[in-house]
Amino acid sequence: MLAIGRGLMTNPDCLIMDEPSEGLAPIIIQGLWKAIAQLKEQGHSILLVEQNAALALQLVDYVHVMSKGQVVYSARPQELRDNEDIKSKYLGI
Repeated sequence: MLAIGRGLMTNPDCLIMDEPSEGLAPIIIQGLWKAIAQLKEQGHSILLVEQNAALALQLVDYVHVMSKGQVVYSARPQELRDNEDIKSKYLGI
């Protein structure tokens, strides 16, 4: 939360978050996700890098799945939810 606050102090055009849920307790993640959702509602642009796909899909407008440094799939969240092949092959879902 402190890192997000520090990032917002500079009034950025885009807030980049790399694995914000990593190493956090589930209850803390819930609060963090609410805060990120509020930032989105306020109109902030956010680039979110997150391995927890189920969690990330709750917030994002668009998804890029990467493997070995290459984008292998791009779509809207619902399209990814419906694509069993991509979820199985790259996300372990």
